[in-house]
Amino acid sequence: MGMFVVGDALPFLGWMDIGGHQKEMKRAFGELDGYLQEWLIEHKKNRAEKTEHDFMDVLLSVLDGESLHGYDSDTIIKATSLSMIAGGTDTSTVTATWAIALLLNNRHVLRKAQEELDGVVSKERVVTEGDIGKLVYLQSIVKETMRMYPPAPLLAVREFVRDCDVAGYRVRKGTWLMVNAWKIQNDPSVWPEPTRFEPERFLTAEYRDVDVKGQNFELFPFGSGRRACPGTNLGLQMVHLTLASFLHAFDFSTVGDEPVDMAESFGLTNIKATPLLVVAKPRVSPDVYA
Repeated sequence: MGMFVVGDALPFLGWMDIGGHQKEMKRAFGELDGYLQEWLIEHKKNRAEKTEHDFMDVLLSVLDGESLHGYDSDTIIKATSLSMIAGGTDTSTVTATWAIALLLNNRHVLRKAQEELDGVVSKERVVTEGDIGKLVYLQSIVKETMRMYPPAPLLAVREFVRDCDVAGYRVRKGTWLMVNAWKIQNDPSVWPEPTRFEPERFLTAEYRDVDVKGQNFELFPFGSGRRACPGTNLGLQMVHLTLASFLHAFDFSTVGDEPVDMAESFGLTNIKATPLLVVAKPRVSPDVYA
């Protein structure tokens, strides 16, 4: 996931399958379909005995053997479940990884985040979704991480549906537009000291109301408009809860206290060039997260 595929960027070359990515993806998705089929069979078998229902149970109750747009219910349930898993795996993991890497290179920010967690959550219970709205500094850390390292540096391609004028340029119908979110979000004319990790900027009057959901064009890692990422809310929920839980449960350091290499790799998603290696030590009682 997140790999750059030539055929995606240049569709007329798709038939060549340069790099063999399509063949590998078909093999991988065949395996995933097998796993999902097993889960689906298990859910159908145990459906009547369950008192608590998960996402797949809900889909079964809603569709219940019906077809939609020519697809049977099993196919729809498996595809929807896979979309949820994929949406919470790739970009969310990338953002959480960059956040921890930035915090390890800025220990004062890490300590401040943990102090906020101790004040809001305490060390006696786990972090819950209801706590996130009270963790203002943690939210600013996530915003600053997404500003510096957007999950997808280039947003999804847009196509002009009619001729129009943009900033004095005549743009013809059918023209493709590729927006470089990374460049905009690291532009010194928009963001003071853009290469500096400073979550506090989102606590100031100037940037306090800037969000990441596409309403502010200086910060839009999920895109904007009708073609914005449909998994924005899911991704934000997962990143905030995952990062908060990690920082609450563990003290982090690097091997030998060396600074983290922040080099980026080439791909559709903004993955670190080198794996993030950390030393994690519990900071709360083992009973809390038992």
